Amino acid sequence: MARKEFNIPDMYKSPIIRKVKEATKITDPMKKELDPTVLDFGPVQFLIPRFFGFCYGVENAIDIAYRAVDEHPDKNIYLLSEMIHNPTVNENLLSKGLKFLFDTDGTERIPISSLNSDDIVIVPAFGTTLEIQAQLKEVGIDPYEFNTTCPFVEKVWKRGKQLGKKEYSLVVHGKHQHEETRATFSHSAEHSAVVVVLNPEEASILAEIMTGDRPDSDFEKYFGHKSTPGFDPHKDLQRFGVINQTTMLATETQEVMDILKEAAVKIHGETDILNHFADTSDTLCYATNENQSATLALAETDADIALVVGGYNSSNTMHLVEILEHSFSTYHVRDASELKSETEIHHFDQWKKEILETKDWLPSDKNPLKVAITSGASCPDILVDEVMLKVLNYFEGTRDVDEVIAPYENLKIES
Repeated sequence: MARKEFNIPDMYKSPIIRKVKEATKITDPMKKELDPTVLDFGPVQFLIPRFFGFCYGVENAIDIAYRAVDEHPDKNIYLLSEMIHNPTVNENLLSKGLKFLFDTDGTERIPISSLNSDDIVIVPAFGTTLEIQAQLKEVGIDPYEFNTTCPFVEKVWKRGKQLGKKEYSLVVHGKHQHEETRATFSHSAEHSAVVVVLNPEEASILAEIMTGDRPDSDFEKYFGHKSTPGFDPHKDLQRFGVINQTTMLATETQEVMDILKEAAVKIHGETDILNHFADTSDTLCYATNENQSATLALAETDADIALVVGGYNSSNTMHLVEILEHSFSTYHVRDASELKSETEIHHFDQWKKEILETKDWLPSDKNPLKVAITSGASCPDILVDEVMLKVLNYFEGTRDVDEVIAPYENLKIES
């Protein structure tokens, strides 16, 4: 089946990265290669991963949102919250007169009750809760008319519903305050007991409560605020499956599954485990897997530094940073404006949750300087281009961009 083509505004299209991506689709149509592409500008080399940037769900959301704006210029158009976690995209939509109904943390900006049936509400790629869907219907707005919910998020919901029908409870691996996890929790709670775990450390705590190695009171302490009312870890985790926020580290989701499965085996035995622990590995998002696998390959190179471009509240972008920072100095920037000079960069530290100013960030003793560069699934490729060009401005004697990308253009023509 051919991949659906989306109408993406020209301002998000990239003269450089787009040509590299088009070329790799030709040279590696089966998506088997993970070795990064090297763009050699002489004193600087950029290492480009096989997969990164806009995914299917994000392109779908952008297509729907901009089409709604173009087709309904005289209507009030609202976004439930940030459509995707990229400030460039959201700021451009706001400049066209769209308004947010909620902040990303769920704080109300504009009451849904103040809307009417002539208004348009765009549901974000993360999806939304059943409660908000009901509120929209009450004022005569169809929440599915401009629904940009990612198909892979919906796949997680459908799998959860299938398990609910078989009387399984659900463990959600995610950030409980993230829009997607709030939506997944709401849809799952309609048919199952649900608890959210953030990481393998929390999964271990839950596992120890299950096996009796921790007191039951620890459940309320760690999970009471992110579980369905009356959740009983001993009764409700007799039969369960693990689903996830699609932007989490896939390797972490697998680790969470393994930890909780091991606890279930300890309680019920290996021979009967299939009656107590559901295999849900098929719900992991393909784009998240591809991007993270490509980033792991990038981390194995001999790059000197890494730049990761994307929104500072983008979960999938932060996980790419997390992978790379184990290998080399890694800077998470929202766009080229954060590169202040060759001696100063502003970048987001997800662990301190603040923007840092770092001096002497560009190594001066490397020739060529090797820069690994990638971006989150909600980041337009044009922003990666701009970061690359900004870095090139700090060096003398760099090769012309047209010369460097010519082989990729020629490959496209020959195909």
